[in-house]
Amino acid sequence: MDYKNYYTIKSTPDQIYLALTNPLTIHLWSGEEAEMEDKEGSEFSLFEGSIVGKNLELIPGEKIVQQWYFGEEGEPSVVSIKLHPKGVNTSLELRHTNIPDEDFDDIVEGWNEVYMNRLKEFYDE
Repeated sequence: MDYKNYYTIKSTPDQIYLALTNPLTIHLWSGEEAEMEDKEGSEFSLFEGSIVGKNLELIPGEKIVQQWYFGEEGEPSVVSIKLHPKGVNTSLELRHTNIPDEDFDDIVEGWNEVYMNRLKEFYDE
């Protein structure tokens, strides 16, 4: 299954990109240790290993494409985040493809209630 949504965050695309690719910044907004490198082909681990995958494409301030691992799935699950300036804010376009059916509700809830809520709260303070 696929999921697509848009989020508005009070920050610049460059700052949001750093918040999603720098382990120190990820720790600041998520409250969790992160293993992340701003390097294509590097593997990552977020939220105590509940999200693991590989960075496929990284364009600073513009785009992040990652493969998320879900056991032995046939088709890769791909997360694409595009960052668009919107006045003093950033419009974050999220597209997550090939989410296993049994994980779909948990993943959508995770995106909305945990990932994006924490990111928004960090920049709203």
